Amino acid sequence: MKARLVLFVLLPIGAVAQSPGAFIQIGNMSTWRVFHTATLLNDGRVLIAGGRADTTLSSAELYDPAKRSFTPTGSMGTPRSSHTATLLPNGKVLIAGGGTGPSSAPLTSMEVYDPSTGTFSPARNMTTGRASHTATLLNNGKVLLIGGGADMIVQGFAAVAAEQFNPDTESLTPTGSTTNGEGHQWATLLANGTVLHAPIGGGSNSNDEGGADLYDPTSGVFRPTGGASLATSGLYILTQNLLANGKVLVTSGAPECDYGSTDALIYDPVKEAFSTTGSMVRGRCLQTGTSLSDGTVLISGTWGYCTDFPPPELYEPTSGRFNQAGAMIVAGRYLHTATLLKDGSVLMAGGLGVNSSPCGNSYPALAELYVPHSVAPPPVLLSLSGDTQGPGAILHAASQQVVSPDNPAVAGEALEIFGTGLIDGAVIPPQLAIGGLMAEVLYFGNAPGYPGLNQINVRVPSGIASAPAVPVRLNYLNRPSNEVTLAVR
Repeated sequence: MKARLVLFVLLPIGAVAQSPGAFIQIGNMSTWRVFHTATLLNDGRVLIAGGRADTTLSSAELYDPAKRSFTPTGSMGTPRSSHTATLLPNGKVLIAGGGTGPSSAPLTSMEVYDPSTGTFSPARNMTTGRASHTATLLNNGKVLLIGGGADMIVQGFAAVAAEQFNPDTESLTPTGSTTNGEGHQWATLLANGTVLHAPIGGGSNSNDEGGADLYDPTSGVFRPTGGASLATSGLYILTQNLLANGKVLVTSGAPECDYGSTDALIYDPVKEAFSTTGSMVRGRCLQTGTSLSDGTVLISGTWGYCTDFPPPELYEPTSGRFNQAGAMIVAGRYLHTATLLKDGSVLMAGGLGVNSSPCGNSYPALAELYVPHSVAPPPVLLSLSGDTQGPGAILHAASQQVVSPDNPAVAGEALEIFGTGLIDGAVIPPQLAIGGLMAEVLYFGNAPGYPGLNQINVRVPSGIASAPAVPVRLNYLNRPSNEVTLAVR
C-alpha cells in the first residue's frame, strides 16, 4: 500500500558515543550469578533474575544503562536457576521453570514480573517440569515452551512435549512434540514465523546424534529439517543466532570441555539445511553468542585451561569470517549472559571465571560492557508531534487518513505505521504490539517514495480495548522502540 504521508518531523539519530571494540568495566551486581537470566525491558533497563551463587537465588536486580549501575528489585516467589525469561507484548516478563538445586526436579511453576511495580506474581503451572529449556515469543504473541530436563547444563531427561502460554488469557495449551530431545535446548524464531529447534547435543541422549526440527505455529506440528546428524563429530551446539538475512549461525563446543572447538555452521531456512562457514579463530567451549545491531555476532567467553583465555570474536555474515574482538575485563568469564542494549552495546553479567593461579573458578560480580565498532540506530516509531511521543504517525490503510480520536482505528482493520531503524534488505519482520496485544504484520520495509523512512502495515488485534490513547511499540532484532499512542474505538 503506498502511503500519502501526513506532515511530521523525522528526528535525526546520532551515533552512539563509543570506544570501538572495547570492553568497559561497570558496577558490580548485588551478587555473582550463574544460570541466571537477563532480559532487556521496554524502558531500556535489564532484569537479571535468579540463578545460583552459594545457593539457588530468588533475588532479582535491574541494570540501569543511564547510571551503569545495578539496584535490587522484587524477588521471585521461588528460587530458580536454568529457567527462561521472555519479554511479553505487554512489557511484562514471563519467568518459567528452572530448578532449585543441582539434583532437584525441574519446576512446573511460572511467574510474571511487572516492571511498573517491580514485583513478581504467580502464573499458571506448566504441564511438565522444565529446566534448561527454551521459551520463544511467537508472532501470534504466545510463548512456545520446548524441552527441558534436569537442572544441569547439558544432561537430564528430555521433555519432548511442547506447550504454548497465552499471555492474553494467561492460559497454557499443549502443542506438538519434538522429533528429538535432550535436557538443554536451542530455539530460534525464523523470518517466516516457524521455529528452528535443536537439542544442545543435536539429538537423543543415548548417542547425541539426530537433527534439528521445525515447529509450525499454524499446525502445531514439529517436523525434521536438514542436517540430520549435527552432532556426528561429538560436539554440542552452544550458540544459535539469527542473522539479518534470515539464516542462523551455530557454533559448537566439546561435551566435556576437554578441548576447544572452532566449528561453526549456517542454517539456511530456504534450503532447510546446514552448511559449514568460516571457523572461529580460537577453540571454545561454553561460549555465549549475541546478535549485534550491525548484523554481526559477538562470540564471547570460554572455559579455559588456567592460562588460555581467548578474546571474544565477531562473525561477519557477508564474508563468513570470524575476527578477534577486544579482550574482556574478566578474561576467563564463561556461562555469563550477554544482553544487547538499546544503544547497541552489550551487557556482560555473571557467569563463572577461571583463575590463572591457582587454577580454579572465580565468581565475578563485576559486570562489563562491550561497545561495538559500529552501531545501527534503534527502531523508532514516529509521532505526529515530531518528538516520538504521543499520537503516532499512523494512517488508516484503506482511506490514507490519519488515525485520531475523531477518526479512530477499529479491531481487524489494516494500519500503516511509520518509523525508522529497520535494516535495509533485512528479511526479519518486527514484532509490533498494540495495547499489549501482538498485531499481525502485513508488510514492513521502506515507505514507497520516502528514502530513509520505514513503513509497517499491521492488522489491529481483536479483543483490543477501546481508548483514545492505546500504547503502540515494536521490537526489532531484540531492541524495543519508543512508545506512541493510537486511538481505538
